[in-house]
Amino acid sequence: MPYSNLQNLIPDYIKKFEAYTPSKPDDILCKTFHCPHLYRLNNNENPLGPPQASQKIIKEFLPFKASVYPSGDSYHLRSKLGDKFNLHHDQFLVGNGANELISFVIKAFCEKGDNIVTADKTFAVYEWVAEFSGFQSKLVPLLNYGFDPEGILNAIDNKTKIIFICNPNNPTGTYWDTTTLTNFLDRVNGRQIVVLDEAYFEFVDKEDYPNGMNLIERYPNLVVFRTFSKMYGLAGLRVGFLAGTIDVVDTIRKTCVVYSVNVLAQEAATAALDDDTHIYKTRNLIKTEKNFITEELSRLGVYHISGEGCYLMFKLPISDTLAYRKFITQGIIIRSMTGFRFPNWIRVSISTHQIMEKFIDTLEKILKKRV
Repeated sequence: MPYSNLQNLIPDYIKKFEAYTPSKPDDILCKTFHCPHLYRLNNNENPLGPPQASQKIIKEFLPFKASVYPSGDSYHLRSKLGDKFNLHHDQFLVGNGANELISFVIKAFCEKGDNIVTADKTFAVYEWVAEFSGFQSKLVPLLNYGFDPEGILNAIDNKTKIIFICNPNNPTGTYWDTTTLTNFLDRVNGRQIVVLDEAYFEFVDKEDYPNGMNLIERYPNLVVFRTFSKMYGLAGLRVGFLAGTIDVVDTIRKTCVVYSVNVLAQEAATAALDDDTHIYKTRNLIKTEKNFITEELSRLGVYHISGEGCYLMFKLPISDTLAYRKFITQGIIIRSMTGFRFPNWIRVSISTHQIMEKFIDTLEKILKKRV
């Protein structure tokens, strides 16, 4: 068969989809931009690394285990999650990061002609997975930098299967309080699956912030996402999980790929669940350094949004892509926000005080055109 037939085999929705291009490895970036080191402030990673319990698992991992397939359904991790959240272990599904979980849910419930609804400026993977799977993404503008409940309800039609809510929202840090969320779920009234993405749940200590795990019994159409990549510092091992009613999770399980979560990830994540001290230490660091950086941004006259989560975003008087290049030549990687539909904004992960001082020093030089 002539290879020229390739274009005839590609669906139209794949032809129009632009692939995500990840950044190059640190060693390549250092060589390209002539910097001796890189401070990573672009991916919301935990500057303290994994909890001590997980570090012990990683250090003592026996090489022979690499030749043995892991538990296909992360049995022990799901059991530990069930104990922690007072739910049955079959109410959990573990995946290779949140990206895989999003794909599982969309494949489980969407068919030709269906759509999902989410915000226009949020975690982009909801939209991407729907689009490259052949489904429409209906994007609702943010309201005061947060998800607009009324706008989302108005966007729902008879082909809407899933609603994705990021709480707190990445990148703005805004969140729905318990009353807003439950009122929204009451009005959806079980007609669509509502995915509540709580990737940054552990960073929030506000009294009115809802815990999705406690709402699953009341709202059987609710699916809750959590991750070990952020607070638990296991981003390199790629492990996330979802929870819901047994009926909903059993449906999603039909679309999942077994063995996608490696054995080290499963063991390190299981150990992490016992280490609450790590959460408190990380929260204190984030709170202290976020206060520092917001004060410095105010001093520099830079408009910024400092919500919940381990990040903040702010607007620059230059393009975000130019800012990215200027920062990286000084050994700092930031997240340019044009891809989030926030042109000329950047998002910065909160890190240690030394790195935050280096960031502010570099920002001041950029604003004064010394870099």
